[in-house]
Amino acid sequence: MPRRRIRMTGTPEAPLRAALTALRTGLGVPESFPPEVLAEAERSAAAPPPALPDATDIPFFTVDPPTSRDLDQAMHLSRRGTGFRVRYAIADVASFVTPGGALDAEAHRRVTTLYFPDERIPLHPPLLSEGAASLLPDATRPAVLWTIDLDADGRTAAVDVHRALVRSRAKLDYVTVQRRIDTGTAEEPVALLKDIGEARERLEAERGGISLNVPEQEIVEHDHTYELAYRAPLPADGWNAQISLLTGMAAADLMLTHGTGVLRTLPAAPDGAVGRLRRTAHALRIDWPHHMSYARLIRSLDPRLPHHAAFLQECTTLLRGAGYTVFRDGDLPAITTHAAVAAPYTHCTAPLRRLVDRYASEICLSPASPPAWVLAGLEALPKEMADGTRLAGTVERECVDIVEAALLKDRVGELFDGCVVDVEERQPTVGRVQLDTPAVVARLEGGTTALPLGERLRVRLTQADPGTSKVRFAPA
Repeated sequence: MPRRRIRMTGTPEAPLRAALTALRTGLGVPESFPPEVLAEAERSAAAPPPALPDATDIPFFTVDPPTSRDLDQAMHLSRRGTGFRVRYAIADVASFVTPGGALDAEAHRRVTTLYFPDERIPLHPPLLSEGAASLLPDATRPAVLWTIDLDADGRTAAVDVHRALVRSRAKLDYVTVQRRIDTGTAEEPVALLKDIGEARERLEAERGGISLNVPEQEIVEHDHTYELAYRAPLPADGWNAQISLLTGMAAADLMLTHGTGVLRTLPAAPDGAVGRLRRTAHALRIDWPHHMSYARLIRSLDPRLPHHAAFLQECTTLLRGAGYTVFRDGDLPAITTHAAVAAPYTHCTAPLRRLVDRYASEICLSPASPPAWVLAGLEALPKEMADGTRLAGTVERECVDIVEAALLKDRVGELFDGCVVDVEERQPTVGRVQLDTPAVVARLEGGTTALPLGERLRVRLTQADPGTSKVRFAPA
């Protein structure tokens, strides 16, 4: 799902660092692990690998941001007659975490990894999440190994999942993968990411699903200082995401077939929300014929274009309301699908960073009779995940505000060019502006007339205070 996560390299300036530290303190974010948790992690990391089927002969590879070390997934792609075979190895966190132990309790307290511009607050101790449990290259690791056979159109033909020992051969990043595929220098397992990814995207379009390619804000170092810029997703980002979606859909089908599981669900958007988006599209001069579906419109947009990027950001409002739904003993819930995926779906591919994925993997490994600790914890999972997801969302929003304020704090009073991307219906003199440069989206207020949604506007920076995490503009 789309995020406004700020990425940066290097060490932030002291005021920004202080503001981020204050944010962590204010939110009660746990920065250190208790001694008993670290001791258990050390014991788990030092234990010999479990006796599992050996799949280390398969040359897996990972695709992640360049600096990532918490590698949840590794893949190997191959042809199978006229179709394809997807092997997807997921870090086997349950092999390192004893149910009811100190590590387990701490994971339930943290729920999810939290991302700040200057550091990451992990779900599990780095000794595991960036070491013994991570699918790092040239290291043998226990994994939950999915084998998903696809036909020539990319449809699922067969699914198998079991534990195995795996060994990644290469840690790749999105830019490298994209370049190799574009230049024809990628070996077949990497080159097939495009073929399979595009096939799955066509099936996504066929069933009415959508993937929002919302640009990310990045902090870029330039001439010994930092500036904000937008990064539009590469096609390889989307192809990689399709492999994860494919696995999550296969896992959901397995759960529904056996009657016990935890799904990621999202009800269909109400008509009023879609109607509001139509008005926004019109204001942003995006052609949305009445006969064209919302999903088809999304696929026609280019996130590199500012007005398209603004509309894609507004589309994230339709994703509000996603949650986790558990069911047991064949008593299926009323809603089993995720509206954006347009199919049943579950989170199961990021157990190093998300608590629920460990439970989902265990259910899929023994769908007829999940472990007792999984069944005992199912009922509490939706609330735990909702609380953890809410905190992660707050962290992301506040970090964006803090970074924007820190980078603009010495420019109060200056004029900027931007586009009005949102206007409050009940208070049309208040809205949001997306600047051309730097890559800032902030509150716009202080005018006496209704803001021109979708129009370009000259604005003046009136406030930029990292201490209050606020950036404000007014029409010039």
